[in-house]
Amino acid sequence: MTEDSDIRARFWAKLHADRTIMLGLSSSDAPPRPMTALTTGEHDHGPIWIFTARDTELGEAVVATTPAFFTFVSKGHDIFATVHGLLSPHNDRAMIDTLWNPFVAAWYPEGKDDPSLLLLRFDPSQAEIWLNGSSLMAGLKMLFGADPKADYQDHVTKGPLA
Repeated sequence: MTEDSDIRARFWAKLHADRTIMLGLSSSDAPPRPMTALTTGEHDHGPIWIFTARDTELGEAVVATTPAFFTFVSKGHDIFATVHGLLSPHNDRAMIDTLWNPFVAAWYPEGKDDPSLLLLRFDPSQAEIWLNGSSLMAGLKMLFGADPKADYQDHVTKGPLA
C-alpha cells in the first residue's frame, strides 16, 4: 500500500525535476497554458512561482489574487496531478533574483527590469495525485481475472499538498 505522504513526496520530486504544468484560471474563459513551475526547493508545499508577461491573457487576468489550477504529468508518465489554489501577482525583486536563470532571461530582453515581466505566486490548497497504475504486473493480474481497480485505489491521494 502506498502512503499519501509518499505519493505527495513523489509529486514534489517530479515537479521539481520536470517543471512543466498546464496553468489555468478557475473563473476565466482563457484555456490553460503550458508554463514553467519554479520552486525554491525549501518547502514541499509551495508556493510555486511562474514567470509570465503582463500582456498575455494570463498576465492581464491576474491583477489580484485569483482562484487557479494546474495539471501536471511527469515526463515518465508515472505521476499525474490536478492542483487547485490561489494565483497572485508577486513582483518581489528578491524572489525574482532567487528564481532568475538563463531560461527565464531568454524571454525578457531587458532582463529583470523588463516592464513586461510578471512573477506569479501559486499557493496550492487542494490536489488530486495519481501514480500510474499501468505495469506488467497489473497487466498479468488482469489476464488472470483480478480486478485492477482494487490495486489502483492505493495509487491516488486527495487533499492538501502539505
